[in-house]
Amino acid sequence: MTWTVTPERFDSPDAALLRRDYYDEVASRYWERPATPEEIDEGLTDDGAELLVPPTGEFVVGRFGGRAAACAGLVVKGDGIAELTRVFVRPQARGTGGGGLLLAAVESRARALGIRQVRLDTRNDLVEARGLYAKHGYLEVPAFHHRQYAEHWFAKELGATV
Repeated sequence: MTWTVTPERFDSPDAALLRRDYYDEVASRYWERPATPEEIDEGLTDDGAELLVPPTGEFVVGRFGGRAAACAGLVVKGDGIAELTRVFVRPQARGTGGGGLLLAAVESRARALGIRQVRLDTRNDLVEARGLYAKHGYLEVPAFHHRQYAEHWFAKELGATV
């Protein structure tokens, strides 16, 4: 099976389900119990997803074997900086290269928007995510904000498109 990664509206049916699955996983891990549907709804309310559209950002959906299996978002912050957000690969598709393809797609879009640096934050318990970012050239950096849940900060300088 192969991957395709393309821009898609954050509120398309596939993207909305991926965002819901993302939030379910990160909330369940944090609380160390399954998140309830009400908690997931609350977490998705006013979550800033409306910024994941041009010119303020982008959202991409990865399909593995034609099925929606992954997503990632980019939010333009200004001064050549953007933040990577909502990076998620469904468990059954992990280990197949989708995470790296998501990052490459978002970085390509960032370059097209004139972004020089992509940065992100993550938590201690999201070990797989930290490994993915490090594998793809993101370096751990000092905190660039003090939002709740952020415990690790990463950044990657983007070179010119090769």
